Amino acid sequence: MSIPVVTNIELSSLAKLASGKVRDLYNVDDKTLLFVTTDRISAYDVIMANGVPLKGAVLTNISAHWFKVLQERIPDLKTHFITLDPPANLGDADKELVRGRSMQVRKLKVFPVEAIVRGYITGSAWNEYKKSGTVHGLAVPAGLQQCSPFPEPIYTPSTKAELGQHDENITPEQAAKIVGEKYAARIEALALKVYKAGAAYAAERGIIIADTKFEFGLDEETDEIVLIDEVLTPDSSRFWPADEYEVGRDQDSFDKQFLRNWLTKEGLKGKDGVEMPADIAQSTSERYLDAFKRLTGKTLQEALQG
Repeated sequence: MSIPVVTNIELSSLAKLASGKVRDLYNVDDKTLLFVTTDRISAYDVIMANGVPLKGAVLTNISAHWFKVLQERIPDLKTHFITLDPPANLGDADKELVRGRSMQVRKLKVFPVEAIVRGYITGSAWNEYKKSGTVHGLAVPAGLQQCSPFPEPIYTPSTKAELGQHDENITPEQAAKIVGEKYAARIEALALKVYKAGAAYAAERGIIIADTKFEFGLDEETDEIVLIDEVLTPDSSRFWPADEYEVGRDQDSFDKQFLRNWLTKEGLKGKDGVEMPADIAQSTSERYLDAFKRLTGKTLQEALQG
């Protein structure tokens, strides 16, 4: 597929509002934003010097797929997604730059927490559990092994750090102080509901969603909580092949855990300016593309042409 690796985008016809680890946000009008997803990739809160082929297109199109699937399974779910079509006020040259990697979304007030849901114990949760028997300070059952499922998925929020800073794990009570008591329980319940719906859908397609990160916004006109940002992507989630799953060990995955493992092995965890070797970038791309096909039933090329 002849989509170049793009780590930086500058549009001449819209004003850029913000640039994150992966996405650039542009103002379309008073109620609409353009989310442009680059091929940048971060691990351990550090952006790599080079990008991953086709990553921006995978994240954009898999999120659009999930918004559709989740609203079918949770009919009252509200999302920020509007369309994959570029804005009418975008110039022709800019349309080519963002083709396949952008979506128009509703402009909303963003809750400043990462709504993390964990169905299995792995990553930082496993490391904490080994030390203290807790996860994000929450009591969980004794005797769990690495990658064991929790009896029920748990809500383990974190702060939403500024670019260059690290998210911090917090308790649901601490999250409530950040977002307000009025919304905290609703965010927690919705995060768990969306995770369970997504995990059930993925399980039907041979993928275990071990954990994931959601973000939510507020529609201030209706006081509704809205699912925003990317949803259940290989960037925001841990995807494991169900047919290879085995408790008590690290799992193979369709996500950026592959990159995290390489960084750790090479002694590069958390270091700035790291350039991935071509084979690591390509292998990461292939994992993302595999997850996309399993979850959507289409290749990325078919999705872009459809």
